[in-house]
Amino acid sequence: MTVFTPTPHVDALIDLAFAEDIGVGDVTGEALIPPTATAEMILLAKSELIFCGAPIVDRLLWRYGPMAPMAKWAVEEGARVPAGTVVGRLKGLLSHMLIVERSVLNFMQRLSGVATHTRRYVERVEGTAAHIVDTRKTLPGYRALDKYATRVGGARNHRSALDGGILIKDNHLAAAGGVEAAVSKARAVATHALRVEVEVETLEGLDAALAAGADVVMLDNFSPDQVRVAVKRAGERAIIEASGGITLDTVRDFAEAGVDIIAVGALTHSAPAVDISAEIFRG
Repeated sequence: MTVFTPTPHVDALIDLAFAEDIGVGDVTGEALIPPTATAEMILLAKSELIFCGAPIVDRLLWRYGPMAPMAKWAVEEGARVPAGTVVGRLKGLLSHMLIVERSVLNFMQRLSGVATHTRRYVERVEGTAAHIVDTRKTLPGYRALDKYATRVGGARNHRSALDGGILIKDNHLAAAGGVEAAVSKARAVATHALRVEVEVETLEGLDAALAAGADVVMLDNFSPDQVRVAVKRAGERAIIEASGGITLDTVRDFAEAGVDIIAVGALTHSAPAVDISAEIFRG
């Protein structure tokens, strides 16, 4: 079960969503909706999707305050639902329901979109030993939620921020004076909890990273055939990660080449939002 933990950062994002959408009030609702009118609203999946976002919506409604509608969910977080499925219902004062409607949908459509796109990648590598992981290529401000959604979709999280692991890339190597020097300097300051990962672009770079004692080696823009050679050469000396331009059409080839991890930025930077609508239920 994927756990969502509210944080001050997520709360700030929710508050920002309200601030930019509500302004100083809903002038349409104030003009048309009696303040005591109540209603029920259904949240309807308009396309097949992996459902994600219920805990965030629950938190959003809690932060809105005592006038917020109550949410009742009809499907489990992470469930695959067909088009036409009612995923949940909101009940309460109609005027306040219409105020939170857009924010509710924006979060659900984004997060369900990421989870749905992620699940496609995860399913493509089923039966192999490879794990799909996300990247830091997330929508600014949404990283915690985007990475939650990839977990709901079945992926694992790569580091969430620069302090989550040492990842030595080409520019770091150039600044440090090569692989051996970079790994040595990283080891000198790294805590016991931080792995040292090195990005390489050639088999020679792989050999250098292994010789330097890297815990993880990222094969950047290798072909599946090159990955297969690299995996055999590395043996059990390091965790091997593939990254760079990996698509739904090619991800299975990389998995079958024997890597441990496949990093896919597209899980978050290219995930299309899904279509979820909110409609007043009229029985």
